[in-house]
Amino acid sequence: MTKHNILSLIIIVVLCFGAAGLGSLFTSQSVSTWYPTLNKPSWTPPSWLFAPVWTLLYLLMAISGWLLWKQRSDPLALGLLILFAIQLVLNAGWSGIFFGMRQPGWAIADIVLLWAVIGWYTIQVREISVAASLLFLPYWIWVTFATVLNASVWWLNRS
Repeated sequence: MTKHNILSLIIIVVLCFGAAGLGSLFTSQSVSTWYPTLNKPSWTPPSWLFAPVWTLLYLLMAISGWLLWKQRSDPLALGLLILFAIQLVLNAGWSGIFFGMRQPGWAIADIVLLWAVIGWYTIQVREISVAASLLFLPYWIWVTFATVLNASVWWLNRS
């Protein structure tokens, strides 16, 4: 691996974990104060599970983005790199809406859009890199689950 490839991988990892860090700024206080007061479905995962799952997903996401970046001369790549950036913004934005603003209902709109962008990326990036697509698949599956969980939390706490 060249120095340029290593540097680009590091930059993309930093970008992905930067989005995670931004999201955690909104999450950190509400997760121990507001979130425990909400009614949640019985199938809600335990709180300790979220950090390791998201850490793995951000790492897989970064590797996928890096594999795409390496193919940036492909005409399809620019649009997919934009989609990659949009999903990072939507990802961090969801935390801001759900935990920061404490608005599960509004967060549904964000997460549904996030789900669609992840899906579009996952399907389209396959044309450039099957590995990049497969690395995004667990993220798409988790966000599918998170969308249903978000909607369920909203439904159980609507007033």
